[in-house]
Amino acid sequence: MSDQPERPQLYLVTPPVFEPEVFAPLLARVLDAVPVACLRLSWAGNDEDAIARAADALRAVAHEREIAIVIERHAIMAERLGLDGVHLPVGARGLRKLRDELGADAILGAACGVSRHDGLTAAEAGADYVSFGPIGASPLGDGESAEHDLFAWWSEVIEVPVVAEGALTRALIEKFAPVTDFFAIGDEIWRSDDPVAALKAMVEPLGY
Repeated sequence: MSDQPERPQLYLVTPPVFEPEVFAPLLARVLDAVPVACLRLSWAGNDEDAIARAADALRAVAHEREIAIVIERHAIMAERLGLDGVHLPVGARGLRKLRDELGADAILGAACGVSRHDGLTAAEAGADYVSFGPIGASPLGDGESAEHDLFAWWSEVIEVPVVAEGALTRALIEKFAPVTDFFAIGDEIWRSDDPVAALKAMVEPLGY
């Protein structure tokens, strides 16, 4: 992941469960339609064989297009599956140890909810990026959302790239574009009958 460009880059998050043989061709169409910087395999279950099948299918699609792919939670599997890194859903917990284990080239990202403190801790621990969210209204979690002011402060003061995610809308993408490096988009498009069209509509304010 790179420092903030002139416009935010796109970071796709997979559905929590999918059939790799069905999802991989759909993912390929999405990746071919709009430039994407990174893909996150966000698998809900703990079935090692299912995770490996999903990772194999998605890695091929992503790497063929020179797109990095990280896995959520299952850090031990990242290197074995030939993935580019790990997304930690609990901030900086275990990040320094992972850096030692996976090396300097691995992408290590940390989800920090709405907490500036957690974001700073992750950045100081060596995260390649931190994510805050949800930025939109969501019935999940405790109902808190990451405010525009948090991103504005971060983008002005902190060099570590920041990701905005959670309950995204076209209007929120337009609003947060000046203060974030990446938008992580997942369910917002996968629940649509036409994910390609849904993604293009959402990111139209970015000029993609």
